[in-house]
Amino acid sequence: MTKCLPCSSVVLRLVIAFLCLCMSDSLNSEECLEDNPGSFDVSFYQTSCPQAESIIFSWVAKAVKEDPRMAASLLRLHFHDCFVQGCDASVLLDDTETFTGEKTAAPNLNSIRGFEVIDSIKCELETACPETVSCADILTTVARDSVVLSGGPGWDVQFGRRDGFTANKAAANTNIPNPNSDIATIVSKFENVGLSFNDMVALSGAHTIGRARCSSFNSRLKDSPNSEEPDVNPAFLSSLAQICSDSENENTTLTFLDLATPATFDNQYYVNLVSGEGLLASDHALGSIDSPARDIVESYAQDPSTFFEDFRTSIVKMGSIAPLLGDQGEIRRNCRSVNN
Repeated sequence: MTKCLPCSSVVLRLVIAFLCLCMSDSLNSEECLEDNPGSFDVSFYQTSCPQAESIIFSWVAKAVKEDPRMAASLLRLHFHDCFVQGCDASVLLDDTETFTGEKTAAPNLNSIRGFEVIDSIKCELETACPETVSCADILTTVARDSVVLSGGPGWDVQFGRRDGFTANKAAANTNIPNPNSDIATIVSKFENVGLSFNDMVALSGAHTIGRARCSSFNSRLKDSPNSEEPDVNPAFLSSLAQICSDSENENTTLTFLDLATPATFDNQYYVNLVSGEGLLASDHALGSIDSPARDIVESYAQDPSTFFEDFRTSIVKMGSIAPLLGDQGEIRRNCRSVNN
């Protein structure tokens, strides 16, 4: 794991305060070191850490350049965090003697990755702005940057989240949508965290990038190529069956969620659904002819700008699920563990 410089350097904090005082007579050291602790807005770090977004973006760009799959992985971290206890960076916590983290929960095991990227970002932020930028805000920002770097829409990230003190493996097992869930179950899980039916359809578009393990969709291949699923593309299922033919490696063999434009954040996911080429069972259910989401899926397939606008709105809404603000939570010095 990347080792960071000590976060509690009094000297460094005094230097930052002095520089702030020199830049503006209207600012005092407390205002420079910490913005309004109760606010939740895009300008939260404007004085306390104005370079925060550029630092985060540079690390995400480096990571995605080295591994294009990392864009989807960082986006998934944000999703899996916010569905458990709200957007509090609980997904990043390692196991301790007092609680079991969420990393080994069924939806996360062999699925979420990118922790080292978060470590590197946090390390530099602790050097530049000690004890200022939360891990929860980092997760929200890397999600936005990953989408932008993959060709998708950008949006203003609201800042001010603080980090939680614990994780909840049981909630991770219960709250995070399963790739084999039906529409009703997925809608219920989204509604449980305050997200609407339309939010669910728009946010499912995140599957336009990334990969999935054969184990996450092999239930669809048992009857391939003679599947009787409505609107299924038999040739598509046959190709998946070939990819996943080695059953001993179903937890390691990966295939793209979108075979057409796998590294580009676009509306091809919905085009695939209309064509009967949704990879996961939940994807296929979303786009089937009798799905209640069919009309929205078709509109996104026909008009990428509509999808981009709705995705932008819904992911900002998701990033606002139960944030810890003000004197709630803490600013972790290490995203993998709570402060002493």
